[in-house]
Amino acid sequence: MSKNRNTAVRNGNAEETPPVHTVNPQLNSKTAGFAYSATAVAIIIISLIVGLIRTVAKVENYSDAYWYLSFIASPVAIAAAVGVTLAVRKIPFKQIFPVKCHPKYYLIALLIVFGLFCSLNQINGLILKLLGQETSEHSKMLTEYILSLSGWRAAAAIIVIAVLPAFFEELLFRGVMLNGCERCAGGLKTIFIIGFCFSLMHGSLEQTVYQFIAGCLFAFVAIRAHSILPCILMHFINNALTIVISLLGGWTAEGELAVSLGGNIAMIAVGAVALAGGIAWLALDKRKMEKGENGGVKNFFIFAACGIGVFALLWILSLFGVA
Repeated sequence: MSKNRNTAVRNGNAEETPPVHTVNPQLNSKTAGFAYSATAVAIIIISLIVGLIRTVAKVENYSDAYWYLSFIASPVAIAAAVGVTLAVRKIPFKQIFPVKCHPKYYLIALLIVFGLFCSLNQINGLILKLLGQETSEHSKMLTEYILSLSGWRAAAAIIVIAVLPAFFEELLFRGVMLNGCERCAGGLKTIFIIGFCFSLMHGSLEQTVYQFIAGCLFAFVAIRAHSILPCILMHFINNALTIVISLLGGWTAEGELAVSLGGNIAMIAVGAVALAGGIAWLALDKRKMEKGENGGVKNFFIFAACGIGVFALLWILSLFGVA
């Protein structure tokens, strides 16, 4: 038991107690990299299976079945990859799913996810304009599909778009990968590693910047909270808001928020304040980050090389509307 951990126990200060993963040498940056590569391989395999199902079942493009198969492919692949990683590395599930958390981190999570959505909601469109790109056909059809949702279709969509990704993506990124990297690579480096990998996996040019910022902030919350639950909450809200706003008639036909110019400016301003407040609250937190070990970052990228290569290729293909 480390000196810091002994001090925390003697003082009865549970909030300062280091995360559980510090006592498991198997939960390291190699494991984190392996999990990312395993996810890439699993996604390719599941995508091929989904494509085969669509062909055999003659699923119509952009129908409910088409979208549901698309949405569940990634969570299923991540679940398989995480399961294989834990089995191969002999890591108990509870060590990558810490849940004890001070209530203040849920409030911080709400501030940050509200700030992200309100202040950075239009960044995807701006990125495309700056690069002279247009929204992909797939993205347009997805927007049209979400705008058409109502009743049971909306409830089902919330499950596959918000609930499943929130749980399984957090299990991978802020569970296995963050807990594996933090001790070996250091807290600050881990935040940017997770943000990079999170953004790259989504394989979307227009979402790259937003996903990177969100991935970094989710990781920052997880490191400070020593829990994955606030991140699951943030992820769920971020994804579910799109559907909820659609049900309330809050989107235009072009997929933009139906608010006036003044309302949009006010929303961005309030969101920016909330986002800055949440980040400042985390930055001022007294919990210290892990400093890392020599070779931690290198080991991660060696074991994650396969995953990074696959997702980078898919990202490049998305530029040409192939993936």
